[in-house]
Amino acid sequence: MKRGRKTNEANSSSSEDAAEKESKRHKIVEKKSTVVQSPDWANLLQDIILQVFQYLPLLDRAHASQVCRSWNQVFHMPDLWRCFEFELNQPATSNLRTTHPELIKQIIKRHSNHLQYVSFKVVDSSKESAEAACDILSQLVNCSLKTLGLISTARPSFMDLPKSHFISALTVVFVNSKSLSSLKIDDTPVDDPSLKVLVANNSDTLKLLKMSSCPHVSPAGILCVADQCHGLRELALNYHLLSDELLLALSSEKHVRLEHLRIDVVSENPGQTQFHTIQKSSWDAFIKHSPKVNLVMYFFLYEEEFDPFFRYEIPVTHLYFGRSVSKDVLGRVGMTCPRLVELVVCANGLRPLDEELICIAERCKYLSAVGLGECEVSCSAFVEFVKMCGGRLSQLSIMEEVLIPDQKYSLEQIHWEVSKHLGRVWFPDMMPTW
Repeated sequence: MKRGRKTNEANSSSSEDAAEKESKRHKIVEKKSTVVQSPDWANLLQDIILQVFQYLPLLDRAHASQVCRSWNQVFHMPDLWRCFEFELNQPATSNLRTTHPELIKQIIKRHSNHLQYVSFKVVDSSKESAEAACDILSQLVNCSLKTLGLISTARPSFMDLPKSHFISALTVVFVNSKSLSSLKIDDTPVDDPSLKVLVANNSDTLKLLKMSSCPHVSPAGILCVADQCHGLRELALNYHLLSDELLLALSSEKHVRLEHLRIDVVSENPGQTQFHTIQKSSWDAFIKHSPKVNLVMYFFLYEEEFDPFFRYEIPVTHLYFGRSVSKDVLGRVGMTCPRLVELVVCANGLRPLDEELICIAERCKYLSAVGLGECEVSCSAFVEFVKMCGGRLSQLSIMEEVLIPDQKYSLEQIHWEVSKHLGRVWFPDMMPTW
């Protein structure tokens, strides 16, 4: 009996030992499992390096990629190649920055299908640089761009190319990019048929179109875009492309409310450019459909060319005069631009703008930014203008040399009076002495 009891006790003890060992084994397995589920430090480090690379200039990024294999892998990750600006010039004739040809080859080979936000910046006026841009464009057959910009910092560049060569390269992008939302193409030979290709492939996604100084585009071509791209929210074009039909198309029930419309009114040959008139009813329909639109107009005209403009009320909000403008025209601005928010006038000749400035203050109730450059104004009229506009003038600029002292205010007194009405310290601008 004693031997049997000892045997049972031994068996019981060995069972407890086995259970304890099994429990420890489970704990070890659980611990290992926990280790396996811990963060992948290699991937985490890669994510950190990727974020650092995104803030580095391209050249520094390329140098960093040579540190080790891991950093080189990060250098080629798609996230780093969604946005890229090709800078093109001829190194033999220019010291300006340029994207290295070997890097361009690498991008075309490895990352063309990753590119989404691309701009081509031709920084010299050479035909060769523009041809290089077109050559890159024509190779983007696997891309799906969302943004495309063609920028010439020196003219004529793209305009020097054969039209067919440029159009052929551009339509490659239009056809292959089915989700293009932003297009900026200034000073290029783009034409109406190429815009039809753009519309046929990207009408549902296009939201911004900036197209100035494109002589081969007609009002009918831009109307085609407005008629079919109902999601268009921002548009910039030359005045000769603006028409009553275009404004009505932008005002249709199918079209979203336009947020920004920029119009450049430019004359290269004084007396030889005929400017048409837009009907007031077209402007009224446009502003009724898009009541919060920013209508920006840049005028680069000679005095005798202003006759068709500011004859009736127009909904312009931001108005810039790049050349000298007469008292008569500025007087009409006060009478016809009640939505004006910003006014910039570079010069007006030798006749003070006292009455015109007071009229603008009386009628333009939303005016908050004014730049008068070299426009002569008496000190009393200028103070009265500021007093009427009050603290809403967040920006106010005028040259001290064109303020005319009078019996009420001297140049030494005016900055105190203006500062008082603005509610902040203000001084007139000083003419550079160099």
